[in-house]
Amino acid sequence: MLLIIIIAANIFREDDNVIKVEVEEVQRGTIVHKVNASGKIQPIREIKISATTSAWVTKITVKEGDRVKAGQLLITLDAKQHLAATEQAQSSVNSAKASLKQVDAQKKRMESLYKQKLISEQELESITAQYELAVNQLRQAKAALISREDELSKLKMTAPSDGIVTRINIEVGEMAVGSVFQAATLMTIADLTKLEVEVDVNENDVVSIALSDTTEIEVDAFQDTVFLGVVSEIAHVAETSNFGTQEQVTNFKVKVRMLDVHPKIRPGMSANTNIITDVHKDALTIPIQSLTVRPEGYDKQSTEKKKDKDDENKKYRSGNEKKKMIELVFVVQDEPAGDQEIKGNNKGPFAVAKPVEVGISSETHYEIFSGLTEGEKVVNGSYKAISRDLKHNSPVRLDED
Repeated sequence: MLLIIIIAANIFREDDNVIKVEVEEVQRGTIVHKVNASGKIQPIREIKISATTSAWVTKITVKEGDRVKAGQLLITLDAKQHLAATEQAQSSVNSAKASLKQVDAQKKRMESLYKQKLISEQELESITAQYELAVNQLRQAKAALISREDELSKLKMTAPSDGIVTRINIEVGEMAVGSVFQAATLMTIADLTKLEVEVDVNENDVVSIALSDTTEIEVDAFQDTVFLGVVSEIAHVAETSNFGTQEQVTNFKVKVRMLDVHPKIRPGMSANTNIITDVHKDALTIPIQSLTVRPEGYDKQSTEKKKDKDDENKKYRSGNEKKKMIELVFVVQDEPAGDQEIKGNNKGPFAVAKPVEVGISSETHYEIFSGLTEGEKVVNGSYKAISRDLKHNSPVRLDED
């Protein structure tokens, strides 16, 4: 009776060492690699209307949301002072013309007298200089008139292109502060039929993105709807945030042009993009969770050499002997790898560590270049078993559920 109890206890103890795992067959399929990034929707073409000179706003002919055509009047500014300045410039031109006409007549008489040798060469040179001075004064007066007329014409601001008025920042009666270098934005016009998403892509992912890559766009305001787009621009210079800290992040601006714009999409809406960078068909695939890492040579170790293995792990953890990490999966098979002896009731199956070479990944699977063949069963769960519990040639039990 005691012998039976001891045998049963040994059997149950050995069963306790068996790890329950889930498996999936290595299959062929299509791997689609995507780079995920989020950002804001903005118009491809957006024009800010500003004044070049300061004046009071006397009229606004449009309101926000209006569709405008190129050349359509938008804002009118007070023109009284500019009209006076223009008239003054015109008067200066007329005076310069009269002066030039008078000097020209004198020059012609002096030239006639010089031919008759009735005046000296010095007198001729003097009248010639006066004539050239009058010509230059007329040119200056005309240039001033052109400048005043240009300022006057810009008091009536028109739409430079077709679009929709998306913002008006001023009211009638307010002062439009104008300047060539720092002009306040009075109105914004955008073409809402052509939108793009500007996203921040991490430096590790941007190298795989190319112009014209197809992109899936998900707009927060349109649940369960996917819009298509293409990569239209990739920044050449990075933008770094939290510089000098542990949270330092280096991103690149990437613009994705939307191919189909819903009429209710507005600039400023949040969007999430999945940029498709690679598509590999008929590739060997494994679940993402099946891939793990171990020190190099791990697949040569045996569960029977526990003391040596523990010493190796201690060295690795202490950092005294750092080993290269390799990527591997655990394959379930009936026999253990190598010459390991099957002891007790552990008659299989076994989880055998196999190094693999992986390619691109989708959201759920990795592409396998080497190390596995189609139809092999790889462990894909649980996470605890894959990351910590499983050892090379560990006995396992399949979780049928």
